[in-house]
Amino acid sequence: MQNVRVSGADRDVAALVAALPSGDTIASPYGLYDSLRPHCPAYGYRDYPPGTVPDADEPVTAWVLLDYAHVSAAARDHRSFSSRDPLQEQSSAPTLMLVNHDNPEHDRLRGIVNLAFSRRRMEALEPWVREIVDGMVAAIGESDVEVMDVLASRIPARIMVGLLGLPEDVVNRFRRWATAFMLSADMSPAEREASNIELVQYFTETVDRLYGQIEAGEEVPDSLITALLKAEVEGEQLTLDEVIRFCITLVVAGSETTTFLLGNLLHNLAAMPDVRRMLAADPSLIDAFIDESLRHGGPPQRLFRIATQDVEVAGRTIREGEWVALFFAAANHDPAVFPEPEKFDITRPNLNKQLTFGVGIHHCLGSALARMEGRALIAAILERMDDVVLGSEAPVPQRTSLLNHGFDSLTLRFAPRRKGAA
Repeated sequence: MQNVRVSGADRDVAALVAALPSGDTIASPYGLYDSLRPHCPAYGYRDYPPGTVPDADEPVTAWVLLDYAHVSAAARDHRSFSSRDPLQEQSSAPTLMLVNHDNPEHDRLRGIVNLAFSRRRMEALEPWVREIVDGMVAAIGESDVEVMDVLASRIPARIMVGLLGLPEDVVNRFRRWATAFMLSADMSPAEREASNIELVQYFTETVDRLYGQIEAGEEVPDSLITALLKAEVEGEQLTLDEVIRFCITLVVAGSETTTFLLGNLLHNLAAMPDVRRMLAADPSLIDAFIDESLRHGGPPQRLFRIATQDVEVAGRTIREGEWVALFFAAANHDPAVFPEPEKFDITRPNLNKQLTFGVGIHHCLGSALARMEGRALIAAILERMDDVVLGSEAPVPQRTSLLNHGFDSLTLRFAPRRKGAA
């Protein structure tokens, strides 16, 4: 057997790639991205797609793309980089994530779902979202508050429960279902599997019951589930199984990602007093604050694709059938596009280029709702609080999965505005 000499530089790159799924990287990934960027595309990243069960399933081995040009080009090229995830399809809680479908099936599904998830429906939600969020912020007193539990996870769960027309008592189950599926909670394989099965069973029973009522001609309250059951485009409707899987998607993807987004927004508001004062003086800057938070430390770090043919990227050949990890968060820190990427700057002229919500046909369907919740939260805090600062307990970053970047716990101290104060 011929000896193959491995250079020290190759070993260094391999060590960086191997460190990607480590707890330290998950907690603070951007330094490693900077070190690895000159060597990408690089092969050998081993990690778990959503819906798999670590220690029970095998991780996939993938190429790593970090540069903005490479990530955005691959994300747009759905013919060369398939979004289908065969492992997720076989999981104990299969979803209907549109990001995991290729055309023509993607366009069929998105066209139908868009009717239920219409702009008109989303706009009609805004006053209700503001009312719910404002009430939750108003209940906060002058004390340390663990906001990941009290606000960041509860807001999207309450909104999604209301949107789906589900009973209020299911709110507490949403967070557990989502963190189990999205791998952001430290659970045993048996616990994760049991949570996935419970999630599927709940929505199977709920959708079947509503479908039976609709078929029997009974009046059912308007909700996103009933809209999904009734939506039709050119004679095409979602099957019952597709409706069930889309409901699961809304829980595990919508609730989980928005939870981390809200937590990151709250952290930035507390840790950056100068920025908070800018927002208080000019609330029209809230949207720019959300965009820069998405760029600077957006929750989704990477998504997987599979090459459908041999593709050359920056002189490296990615073979047909190989997995590819698109690191949207690293692209958002590419200094070629965002100068001084580590600097938080809400005046950046190109914030609309950040990739956190995806690009092309797979731009996140729920991005408008996530932004709406973020705006409502920041506006309520600016209106009701004289100050918000980091609390007595240090923030605890999420260290379990590189899929999302955010906090397991975040303690803040609020100073509610006294009645009558301007």
